[in-house]
Amino acid sequence: MTQPDFQYCPMCRTPLVPRTHGGRERLACPACDFVQWRNPIAVVAAIVERAGKIVLVRSLGRPPTWFGLVAGFLESGETPEQAVIREVVEELGIEALRGAFVGSYPFERLNQIIFVYHVLGGAGPIRLAEDELAAYQEIPIEKVRPWPQGTGPGLRDWLATRGFHPTMADFGTPQDE
Repeated sequence: MTQPDFQYCPMCRTPLVPRTHGGRERLACPACDFVQWRNPIAVVAAIVERAGKIVLVRSLGRPPTWFGLVAGFLESGETPEQAVIREVVEELGIEALRGAFVGSYPFERLNQIIFVYHVLGGAGPIRLAEDELAAYQEIPIEKVRPWPQGTGPGLRDWLATRGFHPTMADFGTPQDE
């Protein structure tokens, strides 16, 4: 989910115009003090490791080859560390133990900042959140190929800490090719 730019001031309904605020051009109201700041939305992503494999998921409505990391929005009152564990439990139905923080990555196309964590996934069967996910794959760590946008750079950086430097693949490229 992203917040679209307003065309009109939500305070006084005046059409917004480009103005410089905070060193950048932003849409602002010429009649009142409203500025459309477009602060990024906080997202967490989990590199879920189980038995030497990484769990990738496919969201409902996505093409059959679009697998990525477990991810979700940070909720009010939640730390990123709490959110990443909640997302794994909700989406995969397994216990999760947070490992190391991998990094934060801007995803400008969706106006997001993504906080990526390594997470150890518990044993037992995966039970997908049927209202969010359509499928999952468990790919051996040495065969996982990151993608250049979104959560992909975080996966790339984590793989590098493990001594793997695979070629980046376009998002949606099957992992077994």
